[in-house]
Amino acid sequence: MYPEIMIVPMREELTRLGIEEARTAAEVDEAASKPGTTMLVVNSICGCAAGRMRPAIRQALQHSSKPDNSVTVFAGQDKEATDRARSYFTGYPPSSPSIGILRDGKLVYMMQRSDIETREAAEIAANLRAAFEKFCGKALSESR
Repeated sequence: MYPEIMIVPMREELTRLGIEEARTAAEVDEAASKPGTTMLVVNSICGCAAGRMRPAIRQALQHSSKPDNSVTVFAGQDKEATDRARSYFTGYPPSSPSIGILRDGKLVYMMQRSDIETREAAEIAANLRAAFEKFCGKALSESR
């Protein structure tokens, strides 16, 4: 674990966007159980991958289609919350950073570290916007 003072800016890079922070398993469950779509972000200190992921999320959230809810956990710091977040990523090995989109608590989209670390922020953002359009669009929300 890193000293909290070191990771505050990395936490805030997402929370400033309005993304809720979950530090316990119960907080993750509460966020995941909200109706609609939830983006669940596993943040990390990793300079290259997480350093691209956070700006990509900022860019993607400027799109007209976006998740109803967004929550983040911090790998290596909030172990209980991170383990619980990863439990929603069924069929995928633990990975940080990573981004999952849940619809009514069920995983519908997954972006793992391997999908993040080889791309620049703009490409990651484009992939997220496409996922938002596919899984978070208003037509989907209204048809439920």
